[in-house]
Amino acid sequence: MKIICMGLNYRKHCQEMGWEYPTVPVVFLKPDSALLKNNKPFFLPDFSSMIHYETELVVKIGKLGKSIEPKFALRYIDELTLGIDITARDIQNRNSAAGLPWELSKGFDGSAPIGKFIPIGSVGNINDLNFRLEINEKVVQEGNTSDMIFNVSELISYVSRFFTLKTGDLIFTGTPAGVGPLKRNDNLVAFLGDKVLLDFLIK
Repeated sequence: MKIICMGLNYRKHCQEMGWEYPTVPVVFLKPDSALLKNNKPFFLPDFSSMIHYETELVVKIGKLGKSIEPKFALRYIDELTLGIDITARDIQNRNSAAGLPWELSKGFDGSAPIGKFIPIGSVGNINDLNFRLEINEKVVQEGNTSDMIFNVSELISYVSRFFTLKTGDLIFTGTPAGVGPLKRNDNLVAFLGDKVLLDFLIK
C-alpha cells in the first residue's frame, strides 16, 4: 500500500508559504508506518521543535490502474476521508533550502493520521467540497476543493503515469491555507461539511 502525497496544491497555501504555483503536481511519498488510524493519539517526536498540521482530502484507490485518463480517473476511487499531513517544518525548511528531499520531514512514524472513510457517492461534487480543521474547538483551517491547482482527476491521472495504482493506495491531495504548529494536548477535529471524520489528540 502506497501513501502518495501532493505538495503545494492549493492556491492560497502556495501564497502563505511564499511559493509560486507549480506547473505539474508536486509528489512525495510516505511509508505505511506513517499511517495513524482509529483516532489514536499522535506523539510529538524529539527530533523536531516545529511540528505543523496540514489538513487534506484523502482518496482511496478502489482498483488497479496505470496511465489513467483524467476523464476516467474518478472510476478508480471508491472512498474518501480527511487526513493530516503532519510535517516537521524545521526539517522541511532546512532540507528545501539545501535542495534535499522532503521525506524525513513528512514521512516519520504517525505523520499521516486518517479519519473514517465514506463512499464517494455520498459527498456530491468532489471538486466542490468544504472541509475544515478545528483545534481545541477553534477553526484553524478551512478549504474547498475548488481551490486545488490540480483537481482529483488530474492528480490520479498524473501519478498513474509513474506508479501503478493498487487497491487500497491513498492519495493525500494537498492542504489549504492556515497551516500551523501543534502542541501537546491539542485536540484535532476534522470536518467534511458538518460531518466529523477525524478526532484525535496530540501527546
